[in-house]
Amino acid sequence: MTGELATWTHGEHTFEGVAHPTYRKGSGPGVIIVHEIPGITPKVIAFAEEVVAAGFTVVLPHLFGTPERPMSVPYVVETLTRLCVNAEFTKLATGVTAPVATWLRSLARDLHEELGGPGVGALGMCFTGGFALAMMVDQAVVAPVLAQPSAPFAVGKVRAADLNLSPADLGVVRERAAAGCQVLGLQYPSDVATGTRFDTLTREIGDAFVRIEFGGKGHGTLTEERQQEGVDRVLAFFAEKLQKA
Repeated sequence: MTGELATWTHGEHTFEGVAHPTYRKGSGPGVIIVHEIPGITPKVIAFAEEVVAAGFTVVLPHLFGTPERPMSVPYVVETLTRLCVNAEFTKLATGVTAPVATWLRSLARDLHEELGGPGVGALGMCFTGGFALAMMVDQAVVAPVLAQPSAPFAVGKVRAADLNLSPADLGVVRERAAAGCQVLGLQYPSDVATGTRFDTLTREIGDAFVRIEFGGKGHGTLTEERQQEGVDRVLAFFAEKLQKA
C-alpha cells in the first residue's frame, strides 16, 4: 500500500480454509478492529491509528471493500450489493451468528497466544458491530466494543432487536457477562440502523452492558460522525481491560 496503510504490515489469516488479508501495526496488547461498510476507509484507518498511539497492537482484518477508498454513497451501494451474495455474512436472518465470526475468533485466539496478557480487544462497527459480541464467545476476547451495530438490517421489530447471535452463542455471552466481562456499546439513539439492539443487550446482560449514547443525528460514532467522547471511552475501556499488570 502507498497511502494511509503504507506503515502497516500486510499479512493474511487462514482458518478452516477461509483466508482474509490483515493489516497490523503497533505494540502492546492486541486489539482487532473490524471495519464498517463499505470497507477500510481513511477514517477507519485514522481511528485505528489512535488506538495504536494509545499503546496497542492493532489488527485490521480486510473483509470486504477496497482498502483506503473513501466513503461515498456509490461505494456503499457497491459493497452492499456484493455482501448480499456473500455467505460469510448474515443480512436478514435472525437468531443466527454470522459465519465469519468463526474466522474472527480464530484471529483473536492467535493474537492472544502471541501477545499474552489477559486477552484481546475486539471492536466492530456498523454492519460488523455485532461481530465483537460474537467474538466474545471465545475466552480470548475480554474487551468487546460494539459501535452502532447494524446487522441484521433493522427491517421490522424482530430484526431491529436481534443481536446477530445464535441462542447458544447468546447463552455464552450471558455467562461471560455474569462472570464479569463487560461489553461497551456506542450509538446515536436516533440512528434507525441500530434498531433496538441496545435495549436487547441491557435486558440480556444488565449492568455488564456499558451503554454510551450521543445526542444529535449520525451513524459512525468513531468515524464519519466521530465523537471524541466515544473515542476516549473506547481507549479507556481497552486500557482498563487489557493493560493490566
